[in-house]
Amino acid sequence: MPKTTRGRKPKAASSLPKQPGKRGRKSFKEMNAEVDLINIPDDEVLFQKQYYSIGEVAEMFHVNYSLLRLWANEFDGFLQPKKNRKGDRFFRPVDVKNIHMIYHLLREKKYTMEGAKDYIKNQKKKADQQFEITVSLQKLRAFLLELKANM
Repeated sequence: MPKTTRGRKPKAASSLPKQPGKRGRKSFKEMNAEVDLINIPDDEVLFQKQYYSIGEVAEMFHVNYSLLRLWANEFDGFLQPKKNRKGDRFFRPVDVKNIHMIYHLLREKKYTMEGAKDYIKNQKKKADQQFEITVSLQKLRAFLLELKANM
């Protein structure tokens, strides 16, 4: 007879292979794959609307609402979403651009939250310039890849 502890039966060994869970933190490989999925419209289209709901912004960046709320709280001076009486957050186009910079620092450059805050606080102008250069180079790369695919 198998040994039991405190009146419980021993667990049977599972014959199924253990599947990795979908909970918890994403791997760097998964985060790098998501970087290409960002769908932010060009400035002309982006600035046509005065406010974007948190759902629209979350869809642009393929992130959860909770992550956007966290970023809005952590980067308080940098992100300033407007809240209605119900508490819903609405982001201005400038906030969407700032979220793009935060996304770039945290997900692409792999900064910590504190490191990204310090970088933005201490080197705001330099960060803006480098980010604009990076975005323009990414657009140029996408155009060249599309051109290559059409040849």
